[in-house]
Formats: sequence, C-alpha cells, structure tokens
Amino acid sequence: MSSEDLQEGDVTVSQYSAEPNVAYDRLYVKQRVVKVTRLNPNTPISNKEIRFVCLSDTHSRIERTPDAIPFGDVLLHAGDLTNIGLAAHVDTFNTFLGMLPHKVKFVIAGNHDISFDNSIMQNPQEFTKYIDVTRQYLQSRNLKSVKQLLTNCVYLEDSTAEVCGIKIYGAPWVPQYCDMGFNLERGQALLDKWNHIPNDTDILITHGPPLGRGDLSSMGLRAGCVELLNTVQRRVQPKVHLFGHIHEGYGMTSDGQTTFINASNCTVRCKCTNPPIVFDLPIPAGHSKSELAAINMEDVNLTHKET
Repeated sequence: MSSEDLQEGDVTVSQYSAEPNVAYDRLYVKQRVVKVTRLNPNTPISNKEIRFVCLSDTHSRIERTPDAIPFGDVLLHAGDLTNIGLAAHVDTFNTFLGMLPHKVKFVIAGNHDISFDNSIMQNPQEFTKYIDVTRQYLQSRNLKSVKQLLTNCVYLEDSTAEVCGIKIYGAPWVPQYCDMGFNLERGQALLDKWNHIPNDTDILITHGPPLGRGDLSSMGLRAGCVELLNTVQRRVQPKVHLFGHIHEGYGMTSDGQTTFINASNCTVRCKCTNPPIVFDLPIPAGHSKSELAAINMEDVNLTHKET
C-alpha cells in the first residue's frame, strides 16, 4: 500500500521516500497551503497566551546580536546552534542564553552540532580533530558531555517537556546530508524516530523540515522528509511545527491545522540576518501564566522516548 492510499492516522514509508522531488510532485497537488501573517514581535503579550520566540541555524553568530531577540515568554531553538559542535562554542551559546530574559528556553541539536551526536562522539572518523578538542574542553571542566554545558535551557532529544499545559517535543534527526550529525537514511530509519512523537504534542521541534514546507534548497532540491510530513498531518497534527536546516526556506505556511515555521536565522550565505519569528498560543484550560513564574529550567520534567 502506498502512502497516497493510507487512511487518516496511518503512516508508513512512502514509495517515493528516497526521491523527495518526485514525492513533492506526486503529493503536493493535494496539499493545502494557507498564507500566514507573521506576528509583529512588538504586539502586547496577552495574559491568556504564551508568546514563543523562535530561533534556528544561528551557527555561533546570533551571540553577537543579543538585542535582536524579541521579548517573549518561551524561547525555542531548532538546532545548528554551532558550526561544528565545538564545546567552547556551545559554552558561549549557553552564556548568551543566560543573558536573555525569556523564562524558559528549549533547544534541540542540528546536523552541525556533531558533538551532541553520541554515535559521532564514540566514532568520530573525519571529525576526530574537532571531537578531540571538545573532549579536552570537557575534561578540563570535569564534564562528560557537551549537553551538560547547556545550563540555561532545557535540551530536548527525542523527549517531551510541558509549559503551562503546552506540550513540546524535540528531535534532531535529518535525512542523510553530508555525513554530519544526526543523519539517518530516508524511509524506515527516520519513520522509526517520528513514531516516538506523542499524539498530544502541541509544538513539534525538529531540525529538518517536512517535505514541501520550507525545504527547497537553492539547488532546486527538496530536502524535506515525506515520512515527517505524513506523521505531522496524518497522526500528530500539532498546532506548530518548528524547524530549520534549509536556510533559504525561512518563513511560515499553514495547512489549516498546523503552522509550519522554518526559523533559520542564517541566510544561505550564513549571514545571521533573518529575524526571529514569534507566535502566541492560548493557555489550555486548567493552567495559567502564573505557572511561568514558578518554573526553574532544571526542574522541567522531561519525558524521554526509547530510541
């Protein structure tokens, strides 16, 4: 059975999985694309909503312009916080996060953040010189992982956190791309990761985009994952799907159910000039904004999925 014949809620590997441009041509005739008006970050924040500020693909450049980050309640970063995952650069990024006023910050890794990928740390191969430098940096601070450097945020990797009743899931995986971090083959390997995303997710953060949403590279190739698109639209249906990875895909669209945000701050020439995107979500019944005041990031409960 092909993915085109699936009933709503079912997800399997598409027969076009390995050919994203072909998959796009076949599937997108039925896609709904709704224009989304970007929220002005200077709009007053309601007490009945949580304001989220989105970053992605900052590549150790956003730290130079902290004043460019709009105020909000929660900061989200969709990966590629560094160029190559050096621990010193992760440390600098963490210091930068500590300067920002947002009450809670959530961060996932991207393919450039190679030191976050356990498989690369165990078998660095062509990244040996970078991993050796990172290991020395960590040893000098008596740390075992670069993830321990992120003391000013909540790091998500195949895990869920909750803020004021809003559930956020983060995953770093991307289709095979230049043999960097968190790379997996298209098809079942990626679908196995997406199968861990809970059905009740409100905000989904992945580093890579779904097929056809902010995924068109300057070379005319679609980089998005069709299994991710099907998981989002057929099963999870989050309110927001945040991602980056393809710098030239910056912007927002909607299918009427989910708002898709490519928040890449760096352009295709890696100039960090794309402004952060902000959005508001209503606070669910039974919760209030007063809960933010009581949150300590080290106390945020994470639900991890077995991977």
